Amino acid sequence: MSSSHTPRRIVSLQPNATVILAAVGELDRVVACTKYCADVVPEITSRPRIILADSWTANAEQIMNAQPDLVIASVPYQEKAVIEILKSGARFLGFAPKLLADIYADIAVIAGAVGASDRGEEVIAHMQQRIEEVRARTAGLPRPKVFCEEWGKPLIASQAWVAELVEAAGGEFVGIPGKQISAEEVAGMDPDVLVAAWCGAGDRVPLEKIVSERKWHETRAVRASRVYCIRDEHLNTPAPTLLRGLDALAFAIHPELFAAPEGIRQITSVLSSTAADLPL
Repeated sequence: MSSSHTPRRIVSLQPNATVILAAVGELDRVVACTKYCADVVPEITSRPRIILADSWTANAEQIMNAQPDLVIASVPYQEKAVIEILKSGARFLGFAPKLLADIYADIAVIAGAVGASDRGEEVIAHMQQRIEEVRARTAGLPRPKVFCEEWGKPLIASQAWVAELVEAAGGEFVGIPGKQISAEEVAGMDPDVLVAAWCGAGDRVPLEKIVSERKWHETRAVRASRVYCIRDEHLNTPAPTLLRGLDALAFAIHPELFAAPEGIRQITSVLSSTAADLPL
């Protein structure tokens, strides 16, 4: 319920905030957002909104032009961007989630800020219930080794919340979440499943090319064609959108149990090493 102390004009500099506001029924408060928000919340385009820079490259003048009474952003990025947000003079909520528990807390905080605490608790409960349902279905099954990456050059493993989702989906996450790793180290782990979800790439990760470039041909995942691209926003947006990523991971890890959802693509062939000069 709206009141005099809840923000009416919100600038969202990160898609997760926009997703959360949509989930709690308060999307109309968003007066400005980034171009990436429309990828996960298509309804944001239903009426004109200011499109501005994200948490990486925030600009004080852009923010001030939107006349917000609250700015929501993620903060573990560029120090300069945080300074720009503060220079705008608007109230500022900054988030840096690592675990699912952090994401639940962020949902509660954002929902509380807009007077929708009860709806926020419902969203959290729904996420927790869905995750536990998948965990229960995979209990006692073999646990394939899964490597997930959020970036390709340099090669960076997915975040800790993705590792938690992999475990819930019946897999064993290999590598250190959020840390850089070499292609040789991944090959040495010989994962059963390889997942690429590159930030900002949508579903366009060139699976065949990265396998060839990295010489992963002899890994168990490649030999079994268990190499997948999962849409960026389904795994890298710390918000209720992660449930779509969970569905995709569950299929990749236990296809005998889960149907293929939208937002996942499986490798179709492996390029020879002579194709490594093709552009990404």
